[in-house]
Amino acid sequence: MPSFYEDLCWRGLVHQMTDQETLAARLDVPGLVVYIGFDPTADSLHVGHLQQLCLLRRFQDAGHRPIALVGGGTGMIGDPSGKSDERNLLSPARLAANRGAIAAQISLYLDLGGDGRAVLVDNAEWLGSALLLEFLRDVGKHFSVNEMVRKDSVRARLDGREQSLSFTEFSYMLLQAWDFVQLYDRYGCELQLGGSDQWGNITEGTDLIRRLRGGRAFGLTSPLITKGDGSKFGKTEGGNVWLDPSRTSPYAFFQFWLRTLDSDVGSYLRRLTFLSRERIEELDAATADRPGQREAQRALASEVTAGVHGAGEAKRAEQAAAVLFTEGISGLDPMTLEGALADAPTTAVGRDTLEQGMDPVAALTLSGLASSKAEARRLLSDRSVYVNGTRVDAERILGLADALHGRWIVLRRGKHSQHVLRVEG
Repeated sequence: MPSFYEDLCWRGLVHQMTDQETLAARLDVPGLVVYIGFDPTADSLHVGHLQQLCLLRRFQDAGHRPIALVGGGTGMIGDPSGKSDERNLLSPARLAANRGAIAAQISLYLDLGGDGRAVLVDNAEWLGSALLLEFLRDVGKHFSVNEMVRKDSVRARLDGREQSLSFTEFSYMLLQAWDFVQLYDRYGCELQLGGSDQWGNITEGTDLIRRLRGGRAFGLTSPLITKGDGSKFGKTEGGNVWLDPSRTSPYAFFQFWLRTLDSDVGSYLRRLTFLSRERIEELDAATADRPGQREAQRALASEVTAGVHGAGEAKRAEQAAAVLFTEGISGLDPMTLEGALADAPTTAVGRDTLEQGMDPVAALTLSGLASSKAEARRLLSDRSVYVNGTRVDAERILGLADALHGRWIVLRRGKHSQHVLRVEG
């Protein structure tokens, strides 16, 4: 059986390490206190954070003690790492609301509270009471500006012609390093984890612990997840894919993973699920031998959705995906159906129109599934038109009884062209 460190390597979760030989050995001995920080810049985490949440869970499962730091202090400034523009500064009230929402999402992955279990902390506890002159005297003197400007996160902003870096953001590195010192003092934390873009901040923290406390601390980064085309993971045309179901429905969340490219799915399974090595290798083989069945994508979507939204929502999303283009669509509950139809093109239709009865030719032209009445008649004659998954002909008049949950009529042309008539009035 592979060691914990070997498993992290196999899953592609090790990019850079300080004191590699020493740290690798420490990882295989339970009891190490580790932390990752999450700044509450929104009221929800997104799928780009999943790797770090899973990583903390892996450490806890291996017998280590994870600390999830929600940066109520640093969140007032914003980390410049990986950002081309300065973040908008948030009010204390907005930060507090965001912090509470994110803490609830972190608790989905970690066993919090009690002796030896995971800890959730807020760096506003010590940053909020720090005095400027004392901080500059005790902490700032240990940082070389020459060294700081050579960090990738800083240099990228300084080199941009139309970009700038405020002193507020420039100071973020000092605050994160001070976080590490505080967790070292309070909890005996010896390891900071993060994405590869955090390497400079992490190493400043390990160095500050050495200078101020004469202690030894470590850093480990994981590669940032990107898509096969090199674009940033977790982004869609509409923005982030959120963990909050009110922002991204469980169905849309499930579909995001179901659309994963064959070239990416193996990596995501390793980093973002807790499936065994044997099962993941079976899914790798299925992708190579039977790509059309998308077995690995279905396993990925099910596992990740269950982790964020629960097994029940994952099952409902899977059922919705299976019946969306069949007669079974009428059996979906309102919330699941609304999520399943969220991205479908939609046209409003008056309740009074349906009460009088709507000709299918008119429905097809109104929806744009047919460009003309003649084309609509041809489609109906060819028996390639469906209402709520059931094939219809030109004699079929649409009425209020066809509105699923009194709100939606799902029209389909052929196998995949779908349009929703939304009942209003």
